[in-house]
Amino acid sequence: MVNSIASRREDEARASESYGPAPDPQSVVNQLYGDYFAALQLYVSRIISDPYQAEDIVQETMVRAWRHADALSRPELGSAWGWLKKVARNIAIDKIRARRARPDEVEESAGIGVGILGDHSDDVLTSMSVANVLLELIPEHRSVLYEVYFADRTAAGAADVLGIPVGTVKSRLHYALRKLKTSLEPTELAA
Repeated sequence: MVNSIASRREDEARASESYGPAPDPQSVVNQLYGDYFAALQLYVSRIISDPYQAEDIVQETMVRAWRHADALSRPELGSAWGWLKKVARNIAIDKIRARRARPDEVEESAGIGVGILGDHSDDVLTSMSVANVLLELIPEHRSVLYEVYFADRTAAGAADVLGIPVGTVKSRLHYALRKLKTSLEPTELAA
């Protein structure tokens, strides 16, 4: 066991000596750009129809080539073109799968036509205040308000439904509205 570990280390040391110093990653990538960029762009464009996304994939492939420059500079490990095609294909497949896994992106301008709802908290407060004031009214005034405003009846129609004279309906309506107005007006303390 100890001998096998030692012999493996010696083999690795001899292999690193025979290949010389590690190549400069920038020079390897510059060489790959010059030799394969256009061909790789065409290859990826056949997989992905979007030219901008194809260019992004080629750029990502070249970044990965820069990270693995030592392996790409050794011809015994395979051709650089084959490695670039395989990596670009895998990145393209990952992008396709990611696009299928999430919903389509929507442009920012798509939401412009949709109206933004305003703050309706004031309306809610007003309706709550009106409901509270209506509860303070005496039942006779409340029933007249209901018939005239909610049931949409005339004073004569409300009088028929309630079984009271038209003049009584009008006076009760007057006093009910006056009570609502005075109760809902903002006071100087609240301002």
